[in-house]
Amino acid sequence: MTGFGCVTALGSNAAQTWQSVIAGCSARAPLTAIAVNGCRVTAGAEAELPPLPGFTSKELGRFSRADRLAMPAAEEALRQAGLLDTTGRCSLPRLEMSVSTTACGMEKGEEFLRAVWAGTNAGQTARVAGYQAQQQIAALHRRFGFAGPFMIVANACAGGGNAIGHAWDLIRAGMAEIVLCGGYDALNELVFAGFDCLQSLAPEACRPFDRNRRGLMLGEGAGFLVLETIEHARRRGAAIRGYVTGYGHSTDLHHLTQPAPDGAPLERAMRQALLRANCSPEDVGYVNAHGTGTPFNDGAEAQAFHRVFGAGPTKLSSTKAALGHTLGAAGAIEAVLSLLALQTGQLPPQINLQDPEPLVADALVKDQENMALKSVMSVNLGFGGSNAAVLFQKP
Repeated sequence: MTGFGCVTALGSNAAQTWQSVIAGCSARAPLTAIAVNGCRVTAGAEAELPPLPGFTSKELGRFSRADRLAMPAAEEALRQAGLLDTTGRCSLPRLEMSVSTTACGMEKGEEFLRAVWAGTNAGQTARVAGYQAQQQIAALHRRFGFAGPFMIVANACAGGGNAIGHAWDLIRAGMAEIVLCGGYDALNELVFAGFDCLQSLAPEACRPFDRNRRGLMLGEGAGFLVLETIEHARRRGAAIRGYVTGYGHSTDLHHLTQPAPDGAPLERAMRQALLRANCSPEDVGYVNAHGTGTPFNDGAEAQAFHRVFGAGPTKLSSTKAALGHTLGAAGAIEAVLSLLALQTGQLPPQINLQDPEPLVADALVKDQENMALKSVMSVNLGFGGSNAAVLFQKP
């Protein structure tokens, strides 16, 4: 891994986000980017869109909110990896991509529907085109001047982890030397109202792994990583910032929106990642949990973590209490945070905790905890039963 970047509700880049997460901040606030009138919950984690120099206001208007989040996050990753020239264009003409999203440019589809209701035809073709997931990839291609095949993973909230894992598999199989991978998702009315109807949104602070948790907080953002072979990185003279050493994934057939209560499918994914990395649970110093703050998810996760890591030294926290649940971007953003923990030895605290789940109470990260780390893990679960676990090691 030679570069990473992210945009979140707590920062327009990885450094800003990390500082706020470590400080124990939460991005929860009333939402203004989307209409939430009539919803049971009206707060979430809304990002401030970073500026995009070089574009006119008309050009910016054509971009979806997802584009506006994805482009600066990808730029940070590419620049850190040493892949951008002085004009901001990619030095490689071909760069494969493995990317996750759940809602694409959904607000463009919502704009299309409103225009239909209003009897307005102007701009409808652009709205339809802007909604589709391949348009966000095309925007990245045009912005940075590279081409190449891409995979769009739509495994719900596990998609970001799956996208990184797919990139790792491509490289290990000899099918690519370098891959830009990650995920993005923007707030939109359809998804927000859907979670609100399911009564999955917390009416107050999101409290992962708290016995009194009442739901999740939706957020938005983007995260990208540059993965490449050691040989390719050395030929370029690129700094190696970490290694992806293991990836595990599994399918949970228990229920469309609920994990198996015993957490067994997630346990399989974590053990698979450890096995492929030839790593023991005791070597993993920190796990960035999925930790949505919903009763079913956190209970299942706590059981899986307890069986894999037991009473060992591994620490645990969910950063969704700070950043919100960013859906298809979650696995990528949380991978970036895991890498920053690996680099700095600082651990993201478990904020909003009042009455911790007994099985993981001792493992949950407290304020200003530090640890010398050799390996860290990021795990994600998705509606439909997809589970992902990605293991990172210090260079």
